[in-house]
Amino acid sequence: MDWQQTIADYGAAWQQADQVQRLDLLTKCFATDGVYVDPTAEVNGRSNLCDHIGEVLQSSGGRVELTSNPNNHHDVVHFTWRMVGPDDTVMVTGHDFVRLDEQGKISHLAGFFGDPAPLS
Repeated sequence: MDWQQTIADYGAAWQQADQVQRLDLLTKCFATDGVYVDPTAEVNGRSNLCDHIGEVLQSSGGRVELTSNPNNHHDVVHFTWRMVGPDDTVMVTGHDFVRLDEQGKISHLAGFFGDPAPLS
């Protein structure tokens, strides 16, 4: 599988309000037993991630947009994103680091909110 399409499908899942269509996108890009972690959540499995995304989209009224081209080496991919509210204001930005399995699907995703603090 093309890793760039994997990330595009994952990004599209974060914009899909319909649960069936969102799960279809995740089936293409996220391993059945994949793991998703961010500062507020730890989600195990594709179906649970589908539910988590739905809850986030519903509670925020917003959407998540990718803001960079993904880059990769070996089986790791990195990209940036932002959550945009219903009034188009940026609610939060972040970085995701993804590990791909042998089929090119996301097996582990670690998301970070904002940018790291500069060294003092």
